[in-house]
Amino acid sequence: MSQYFQVGDQVLWNPSNGVAGLFMRSAEALAPEAGLPTGLGPMESDECEVDLAVFAAFVSALIERYERSNHPILHSLMEGFIATALVLVERGGAELPVPDVNDAGWRDVQVNGYSARPPGGQVRDVERWAALSGQHARAMPQ
Repeated sequence: MSQYFQVGDQVLWNPSNGVAGLFMRSAEALAPEAGLPTGLGPMESDECEVDLAVFAAFVSALIERYERSNHPILHSLMEGFIATALVLVERGGAELPVPDVNDAGWRDVQVNGYSARPPGGQVRDVERWAALSGQHARAMPQ
C-alpha cells in the first residue's frame, strides 16, 4: 500500500504507508520549531493534499531554524525531513521564501565546543541542500 502527497491532481510523492506516516508525524513534531502550520492536510483515502504556499513557508522556516543553530544533533534530527520536504516543494513548482539568517536572532549552542557551523550563522548553503534533496528525490517515487 502507498499514500499520495499531492497538489490538486499533481502527485508530488507516493511513498509506502509507513514512510508517509513517519513523514506526517515528523512534520507535526517540527511545526513548533518553525512556528508555522505544516501545510499538509489530513491523510484521507490514502491522499494528503499539500497547500504548497503554506508548506513552502513551513520548510523555509525550518531551514532558517536549522541555519541559526550550530548544534549537530538538532541538525541531524532536522536534516532528513528538510531534504525530503525540499523535493516536494520543487516538484510542486514552488519557491521558498528566503529568510535572513544573518540577523541577531537566537541560536542553540553546543556546550562541548564542537560546532558544525561557524558562529554568527550563514546564508543557506544552497548547493549542499540541493545535493541532499537530489539524493532524496532519486528515492522518492511519484
